[in-house]
Order: sequence, then C-alpha cells, then structure tokens
Amino acid sequence: MNMRFGHLSGLGQHGFHRIHYTEWGAADNPRVLICVHGLTRNGRDFDTFADAMSADYRVICPDIVGRGCSDWLEDKSQYNYSQYLVDMTALIARSGASQVDWLGTSMGGLIGMLLAAQPRSPIRHLIVNDVGPLIPYKALQRIASYVGQAPDFPDMASAEAYVRKVSAPFGPLNDAQWHHLTVHTIQQRADGRYAFAYDPGIAEAFREASQTDVDLWPVWEQLDLPILIIRGAESDVLRHADAVAMTERGSGADLIEFAGVGHAPVLMDPAQITPVRNWLLAKQDDA
Repeated sequence: MNMRFGHLSGLGQHGFHRIHYTEWGAADNPRVLICVHGLTRNGRDFDTFADAMSADYRVICPDIVGRGCSDWLEDKSQYNYSQYLVDMTALIARSGASQVDWLGTSMGGLIGMLLAAQPRSPIRHLIVNDVGPLIPYKALQRIASYVGQAPDFPDMASAEAYVRKVSAPFGPLNDAQWHHLTVHTIQQRADGRYAFAYDPGIAEAFREASQTDVDLWPVWEQLDLPILIIRGAESDVLRHADAVAMTERGSGADLIEFAGVGHAPVLMDPAQITPVRNWLLAKQDDA
C-alpha cells in the first residue's frame, strides 16, 4: 500500500480545527480523486478502493471534522454541511488541482452534490454512493436510532461484533474486511475500553435535520457534469425509484446497483471496485 498521511486546518465559527486525511498514488499526479465517507465513518473506509485507484489517480480520503483522526468541535451545532463545504473547499485547495473528481458515500455524496452545484465548481466528475436528493424520513430515523449512542466495549472482539450488527446493510463482507472496518472505526480510551472514533455530538445536528424527508431535488437539477450513482439494491436511503428518477432529472446520470447490499456499498470487493474504476477511466478518456 502506498498510503501517506496529512492534515490541514479548517476554519469554523470558533477558530481553527485540524482535518486529517490519507493520500494514495503519486503526489505529482494531476488527476485527483477525493473520496468522502458517511456520517459516522472515516477516510480509512476507502483504503481498498483508493489502493486500487492509485495507479491512475492521486486519491485523497479525508476524515470529516468530528470523525476519525480529525478534531472534535466544541460547539456541536457546527457539525453541519456549511462547515463541511468550507473544510472540503480547503482540502481541494490543498490538493493544488484546478479540477477534482469526487466520490462520496452517503453524507460524503451530499457534500459532493452541494459543492458540484456551485457556480464554477472544481468538481469535474461526481460519484454518489447510495444517496440522492431525496432521503426518506424512515431511513433517517433508523440511522438516528444508533448515531451518538456512544457504546463502549471491553475489547476489540466485542466492538467488531457490534460493528457487524449495526453495519449489516454493508453486505456479505469477509472476516478481514469486517476487521479492517472495525479497527479504523474504534479507538481505545484512556481507561482501556474501546469506543467509536467519532464525536457523539454529531448526533445533535443530525437528529434536528431528520424530522422529515430530506428534499434536495432543486440542488440535483442544478448539476451539470457527468454523474455516476451507486446503489445497494436493498438500500432504504436511496430507493430504486428515486435512483431511476435521478437518471432522468437534471443533466442525467449513470446508475449501478449491487445486489445483496443495503446502505451502503463499501467498495472493498473487485466486483464493486471494477465498474466504478471503469466509469471514471472512461470519463477521463472522453475529456
């Protein structure tokens, strides 16, 4: 693995905070792909995918503030998309690229949509992984039922059992994949017990925003760039009918669905990685 670590400073209403990221591929590659994780996850989710893409791209995988190795915010109300957009704009600037490609899972996909909809956006190609402009209330409530609960565990084995339970919609992963997702999502506290590597405070803003369907169709219809939609065939966050509508509204989009997976495909298996890689490389050839 050709992975490197880095960080930059993001600016919020109460000062600066540190944003951690992993980086793959040649540092001088002008092709830059930014991969952004879901609500409670972090950039290490993309290790397998980023490694597979690193021959063709410089891949940057940030930990959104409050997750992974990035700082936690004192004011929990600042865990919002306005802050995430500012932070990711700083990351794009750090990359030095005038244009980037973007792959976002769930929350990361929404961040990508919001950035790509801005005038003169630097995002050239957009991949949204199991998320769209309409998120049903029922799915939001399912996620809200466990986000921020802050369970702790006596050992890593107990933590992995819990991760396998709450993340079962990821699909039929093997033992090594579950272990990878666990060790980079769980951290040991000073008292020796293990807990999730995210600030439970992210739940405050999420619960406020999850009282009704999320409707971002006006944002989707502003998008004017090549888009790939990835969907887990059993997903409750991105319903099939909504995914089909996404291909028909706005500038249109391509759609890939993976059987036996809910929310969200983790892109750790060649059967998932290969079609996404092929789509990106085909778009590069078309440019």
